[in-house]
Amino acid sequence: MNLMAKKRVVSAEEMAPEHRLKQTLSWPHLIALGVGAIVGTGILTLTGVGAAKAGPAVILSFAIAGIICAAAALAYAEMATMIPASGSAYTYSYVVIGELIAWIVGWSLILEYSLVVSAVAVGWSGYAAGFMESIGAGLPPALIAGPQLGGIVNLPAVFIIAVVAGLLIVGTKESATLNAILVLVKIVALIVFVAVAMPYFNAANFEPFMPYGFSKSGAPGAEVGVMAAAAIIFFAFYGFDAIATAAEETKNPGRDLSIGIVGSMLACVVIYMAVAAAAIGALAYTRFANSPEPLALILRELDQDWAARFLGASAVIALPTVILAFFYGQSRIFFVMARDRLLPPSLAKVSGRGSPVRITLFTAVIVAILAGLIPLDELAALANAGTLTAFIAVAVCMLIMRRREPNAPRKFKTPLPWVVGLVAILGCAYLFYSLPQTTQIYFLIAHVVGLAIYFLYGSRRSIAD
Repeated sequence: MNLMAKKRVVSAEEMAPEHRLKQTLSWPHLIALGVGAIVGTGILTLTGVGAAKAGPAVILSFAIAGIICAAAALAYAEMATMIPASGSAYTYSYVVIGELIAWIVGWSLILEYSLVVSAVAVGWSGYAAGFMESIGAGLPPALIAGPQLGGIVNLPAVFIIAVVAGLLIVGTKESATLNAILVLVKIVALIVFVAVAMPYFNAANFEPFMPYGFSKSGAPGAEVGVMAAAAIIFFAFYGFDAIATAAEETKNPGRDLSIGIVGSMLACVVIYMAVAAAAIGALAYTRFANSPEPLALILRELDQDWAARFLGASAVIALPTVILAFFYGQSRIFFVMARDRLLPPSLAKVSGRGSPVRITLFTAVIVAILAGLIPLDELAALANAGTLTAFIAVAVCMLIMRRREPNAPRKFKTPLPWVVGLVAILGCAYLFYSLPQTTQIYFLIAHVVGLAIYFLYGSRRSIAD
């Protein structure tokens, strides 16, 4: 057992045929994958959650989360082009730092992606239930909420996970092409929201701007403040890291990965700021805080029922793009860790179409259980804890490589790397501190379980042995 053993990146030709992923993606697919992942439940459903914690200053929360994510995205772009292998932050940590840290980061990514898929499925369920009720085909309340919210199971959330799993099993390129089409539907819906809401803009809705202060405050589990909101709606910005998991399936990773990561992040910052400003300006935040479908609610409150139905229908059609992107990333993290023998290697096999069917089905079962039983805000907060850990690791890896191998070829170079790297590390650490205390406790418990699995199984069988 060597806890600090490092992984050597091997070419596809050196891998067993059943462990090779097909290279079918180009940069337009990657940008669509990134935008599809980033623009979703965060802006469509967590706008209300963030407003409840920060008031109108939720716009500032979006800006802070966006700046920190942008710094992390630049670090990701550099590492992804230096180490064009599947596995994202897990692989970078394995190559640069060592196996134990890689396991911790990989376990964090598993936590992140599993919970994101589940959270987005719950968010989709909220819009689906609202849309079906608006057309007179509402579902029984017991079947659209988990036990904590008084229901039995969130059936629509389980259903959409099954649909996306089936699509991924069909094939990566086919999934990516459909994803690109649905992303356009989603962007059009947000443009319609801004166009309809802006004529109702009222500056008085921004007063008082920061009713709960800047830093996290309040009782555990009910924290408020700009940073408390930023720590939750940080969920709304990440998604670009799912692009890094596609490295082995990208035709020209040296060029396409950096375009996909940076391009999708820049596009989404602009979209988010416009939507948040339009939402707060159109309606007092107290009227849509904590709504499962805040943007549609705003439009109905403005007597724009047609626009609300259009937004709801678009969310029902297009939110699965987020599920697809993160489900894709989750299955690839599982796949690479199994290929490294830290998890059972039987899971790391691809079908004749080049997709990992076993790991996709395994992932579907886990995330469907979570989505069916746990509320959205708890899923999002715990997912953020895993993501923040991974982002810190990637920034640390970038700075270590800058010091260890300053002259190594870099097809994408992060500008002002030490400034950007420290912004990512310290910013993510502060956001982690700003998460609800219960979330931090659950995160630590999850990692105790993860380390137990590593020492009992992974460390005895890994490729480093």
